[in-house]
Order: sequence, then C-alpha cells, then structure tokens
Amino acid sequence: MIDTLRAEHTKLRSLGGVRWLLLATAASLVVVGAALAATVDADRCGNGAGCPVDPVKTSLGGVWIAQIAVCVLGVLAVSTEYDTAQIGVTLAAMPRRLAVLVAKAVAVVSLVVGAAAAGTLGALVAGRVVLAGPVRPSLTDALTARAGLGTTLYLALVSVLAVGSAAVLREAASAIVAVLGLLFLFPLLGLVITDPAWQQRLHRYAPMDAGLTVQATRDLDRLAIGPWSGLGVLAAYSLAALGVGAAVFVGRDP
Repeated sequence: MIDTLRAEHTKLRSLGGVRWLLLATAASLVVVGAALAATVDADRCGNGAGCPVDPVKTSLGGVWIAQIAVCVLGVLAVSTEYDTAQIGVTLAAMPRRLAVLVAKAVAVVSLVVGAAAAGTLGALVAGRVVLAGPVRPSLTDALTARAGLGTTLYLALVSVLAVGSAAVLREAASAIVAVLGLLFLFPLLGLVITDPAWQQRLHRYAPMDAGLTVQATRDLDRLAIGPWSGLGVLAAYSLAALGVGAAVFVGRDP
C-alpha cells in the first residue's frame, strides 16, 4: 500500500495545472475572504447587537470559490488517466484496484489539506487586518479555530466527493458538472423556495449548506444543524460517492 500511495502522489504532483489549482485554492480563500471582510460594518458589529453577518464566517467566504479549484483537482486525479489511457498501465502495475482508488483519494486530500490550511490561516489573518475593533477574528478563540479547521476539512471532503464522482463518470467535464451541481443546486433552490419548513430541510441536508455551518461562530442556536453535524452530512455524501466510485472502479473494465 505504501508503494501505491507513493506512486499516486508522484503522478498527481506531475499533472499539469496541479500547482496552479492548489495556489488558486489558497489564494481565493485569502483574497476573496479579505474582500468580503472589507464589506463588514465594524461599528455596527462591534458589540454583536444588530450585526447582520458573522465576521469570522465572512472572512472565510472564499471557500465558495476555493471549492471549485478543489473539485477540479479531485476530478483530474482520476479522469486524466482515462483520457490518456494510462489507467491500463496503472492497473497492470498495481492490480489491487481498491488500493489504487484509495491511494488517489489520499494523495488528493493530502495536497488539498496543505493548501486549504494555508489559505484558511491567511484568510483569518487578512480578516483580522481588514476588520477593526472587537470584530477582528481572534486566532486563539475556540470558535474561530473550529471555523478554520472546519473550512479545511470541508475542502478535503469536497475533494473526496470529486474523486468518487470521477471514478463513476470517468469523464472530467461530466464529473465536475455533477459535483458542482450537487454543491450549488441546493443553495439556488433555497432562493426560490419560500416555505420555511423546506428551507430548513435544505439547510440540514444539502451538502454545502450543511457542511459550511462549521464556519459559524455567532447565533449558533439559530442554525438548522450543528456545526460538526453539518460537516458530517457532507462527509456522508463524500463517503457515499467514494463508495459507489470504488464499486464501479473495481467491478468494470479499465
């Protein structure tokens, strides 16, 4: 298994565009987060009363863009081998198919976690610089730390979702559309569905809505689902996709 992990990690790093996708992940977290933080009315949010936004979650808002780069990276880790017919060579050298797919997922997650952690820390620092007074994110506050760690784990789970989807669909464009459609469709539905009960269900069970509750640091009692439980919903989607992808990958011809 160690040799398989090493081989998949080497192949992933050699793919064209991987470094740019990782850079885009970290940079979008910092740049977009700083831009969103700059829109927060620090005077209004100084004591929390009447503050319409969560400053920490706003500082981490670049995750909406970062997850697109992560999705593309996860898909390319699998689909590129089908595009180039290299998958036959891979399976000839490493016939344990389940181990190959798991190694691909681990390789992707390891790179994503590094880029996401750097970007998340950068976003919180940028938010602290941009925001003024007591609304500045404290890097040592437990809620801020949970939001930062949760953002990194969120992006890691999105990458697993992408790997599993690519294993099922094989083709890059189809897999990217499927993953991003799953993530963004439910928030769009929330804009047109006015029934409060259905909106509550969307927030509880939609992968992105539920997953990003882990970023919340204010009004936690108003959340449709708890921060870690919400991340667990996304984890269920990701593991289900990887499980289906593994079954398809193991059971069909290259």
